[in-house]
Amino acid sequence: MDELHLPRSRAANERLHALIPGGAHTYAKGDDQYPENLAPVISHGRGAHVWDVDGNRYVEYGSGLRSVSLGHAHPRVTEAVRRELERGGNFVRPSVVEVEAAERFLATVPTAEMVKFAKNGSDATTAAVRLARAVTGRPRVALCADQPFFSVDDWFIGTTPMPAGIPAETNDLTVTFPYGDLAATQELLDRHEGEIACLILEPATHCEPPPGYLAGLRELADRHGCVLVFDEMITGFRWSEAGAQGLYGVVPDLSTFGKALGNGFAVAALAGRRALMERGGLRHPGDRVFLLSTTHGAETHSLAAAMAVQATYVEEGVTARLHALGERLAAGVREAAAGMGVGDHVVVRGRASNLVFGTLDENRQPSQAYRTLFLRRLLAGGVLAPSFVVSAALDEADVDHTVDVVAQACAVYRKALDAGDPTPWMGGRAVKPVFRRLS
Repeated sequence: MDELHLPRSRAANERLHALIPGGAHTYAKGDDQYPENLAPVISHGRGAHVWDVDGNRYVEYGSGLRSVSLGHAHPRVTEAVRRELERGGNFVRPSVVEVEAAERFLATVPTAEMVKFAKNGSDATTAAVRLARAVTGRPRVALCADQPFFSVDDWFIGTTPMPAGIPAETNDLTVTFPYGDLAATQELLDRHEGEIACLILEPATHCEPPPGYLAGLRELADRHGCVLVFDEMITGFRWSEAGAQGLYGVVPDLSTFGKALGNGFAVAALAGRRALMERGGLRHPGDRVFLLSTTHGAETHSLAAAMAVQATYVEEGVTARLHALGERLAAGVREAAAGMGVGDHVVVRGRASNLVFGTLDENRQPSQAYRTLFLRRLLAGGVLAPSFVVSAALDEADVDHTVDVVAQACAVYRKALDAGDPTPWMGGRAVKPVFRRLS
């Protein structure tokens, strides 16, 4: 592979850092997540491909942090958006589009009885936490410790390696439980009996839930009088049109959706049981809960995008296509890695519709240095892949090209393993984890 040179992207990154803290509006998009001087700045995208400002084309994975699951500029979605833009996007009273979007969502996710829309996932998960505290009268939140992200708000960020600016008193109100371990969760609930408002977790992400686990959580929540919240930001649509709750048949009290819901347009949702959701409404006798009141939460074009996405998923069998593409990719990558003698070091994990890869060192431990080497070779081959999360716009030729590039990257990986040092192939400093205390 030829080396990749990105002079215009490098200049654009400097402009970004001069004006925007971190050089991006999401830490996961930061240039520290990419090899030194190899962080492309995007010009445009179509389908499963993006072009950077230097004119390079890439097959793209993890599009929009898993949000663009149908592909960029999807015609059905863009047409729905275009129609609403010409009719006005935000009014002093609800638009009829709001009820149509709610009806469509609740038909797609029939385990929920009411829904309220927002612009981002953090608002939705924080609303779920506030609602759980209100209905239970309890202060503590219990979240799954093995999952990377729930919200930008204090109740979660205080638990990360970046808690600066968050009072210790706030951190003390959040406790954690391990995924898949009902006994540990039982012990946590016993230890904080009568204090925990909710259990919040992604029902599945990089592994399948152990048999009976989600049903066991449902039973524990009922027994201890706390609210069960499923964060379906990732699992929504990628697991089934109705999310993980629709696939596994366990109904939470509240659930949150986003990412794939808008195919890149800003829309998220809090959904759940009527008895809880109505506490944020006008038709109940108790104390009111300030629940998701946002100026832009019901912009008509984003709700139109969500309706188009849901219709496309159901009518075109998109979830099944995501799984088929992911299975082809996973099999190809594993075969390529094994063929180059690095099958124990370049590993693919997760559900086929939501694949990630691990880069392991000589001792089979996760390595940011080897990740840097691997990403560098992928980029040189025209593959932009912080993960291997597929979009439905990929075709088999895209996947096969990706596997070919992975094979070439694995050949370099083997050389680094044999040398016991990836440094000569890194091209500079290692990529960094998103959550860390110091820059």
